[in-house]
Amino acid sequence: MSEQLGSQAAAALLQAAYSSRQAIAPLRERLAQSDQAGAYAVQEANTTAWLCEGRRLVGRKIGLTSLAVQAQLGVDQPDFGMLFADMAVGDGEIVAAGRLIQPKVEAEVALVIGRDLNHERHTYADLIRATEYALPAIEIVDSRIENWNIKFVDTVADNASSGLFVLGGRPVKLCDVDLTACNMEMQRGEEIVSRGNGRACLGSPLNAAVWLADMMVRCGRPLEAGDIVMTGALGPMVAVKSGDRFDVRIEGLGTASALFA
Repeated sequence: MSEQLGSQAAAALLQAAYSSRQAIAPLRERLAQSDQAGAYAVQEANTTAWLCEGRRLVGRKIGLTSLAVQAQLGVDQPDFGMLFADMAVGDGEIVAAGRLIQPKVEAEVALVIGRDLNHERHTYADLIRATEYALPAIEIVDSRIENWNIKFVDTVADNASSGLFVLGGRPVKLCDVDLTACNMEMQRGEEIVSRGNGRACLGSPLNAAVWLADMMVRCGRPLEAGDIVMTGALGPMVAVKSGDRFDVRIEGLGTASALFA
């Protein structure tokens, strides 16, 4: 039987995986608290450590917004992770080879928050009023767990399988776009590799954002003015190979591109 790990020990294993770019075995069988609270304790331990090292927290990501993926992992809600400034990649900027372990990409709507969200329970109106603008985005997810062999506990502990993110450069007010009905296409070169729309993200990206705002207040890290929110995938994620170029177009929002050396 494997030795059980506390949150600090599990966090240290993940830190080592980040540093070495070497994936580790799944954590779910070894966490002393193999549940949601235990997994988020691991994530928070690393968040605190990174902030102490000087990394700047700039937002949050929402994962598991697909009902099919939730069913696959045996959960009935999304998860969240932290976004740091050094995870941002410019639109069309090349991601260096070896920067990530086993990257995949997915197209998302990003929201930039213009005022603090600190209510115990938020409404659509709260999120609409607080959102400064929306952007097309690409999340470059990654896993420190070998072969993406993850369950809910593994991905939560691993900062919701965060890697990097790309934001498009044309901000759009919410009154000028329908986030629920907007269609998305992602191309790799000339091939369309993912399609979807806003309904694939918990019925609407705003549903995901409301859920996140409430969760962040309960967790003691409420969303603040200036924060970026990656609201979740609009279509299937796609594995990355060296030399790939991905171009995302979201109806009403525009485009974003990710290139891999």
